[in-house]
Amino acid sequence: MCRSASRWLVAAMVFGLSSVALAESGVVLLKRFVQQTERAEGQFVQSVYRQNGGRGEQSDGSFAFERPGKFRWEYTKPYPQLLVGDGKKMWVYDPELQQVTIKTLDDALGATPAAILAGKDELDKNFTLEDGGRMNELDWAVATPRAADSSFARMKMGFANGQLVAMEIQDNFGQTTLLRFTEFKTNPVLNASLFSFTPPKGVDVVGE
Repeated sequence: MCRSASRWLVAAMVFGLSSVALAESGVVLLKRFVQQTERAEGQFVQSVYRQNGGRGEQSDGSFAFERPGKFRWEYTKPYPQLLVGDGKKMWVYDPELQQVTIKTLDDALGATPAAILAGKDELDKNFTLEDGGRMNELDWAVATPRAADSSFARMKMGFANGQLVAMEIQDNFGQTTLLRFTEFKTNPVLNASLFSFTPPKGVDVVGE
């Protein structure tokens, strides 16, 4: 899987905060997060682990989202890359390649982690949900896509004190991506310009 595709799989996906009781299960925490978190912004660190247990690329950056379908996921280190969704289309801008890829948002999201975190409240329609128990001081929910052709095998979401602080995504190639979130702001006022994108002059534009 190429770097851009791998990043998109985990990218648009990642956000959120909720306020709930510690005693509730991971599934309850996840559903309440989806219902109550209309928008958010924060920072992330992303680590990739190969099937053989070796550690791959580590990245960090920032994100913002507003339901349904608006998001901004920006990698700053070690390689810059920007993903922007305006509710109808998604742009993936790779400054190193000088290329912008445009996709229809519904086609791009599908049954992906992004659909859980920035999409509509359709969890039970697109995913099988189960409680993942408590591990490493986090309460976990597990989401398995119902679609046979999904781009990932399953995703785990970890909550601490009701706050979503981690996501673990296992793809169909045996690779695991771990995301850790910091500096969450829940339901803040977000500038509409975060969710719009105009390709820079001189770059190659691929897609719609």
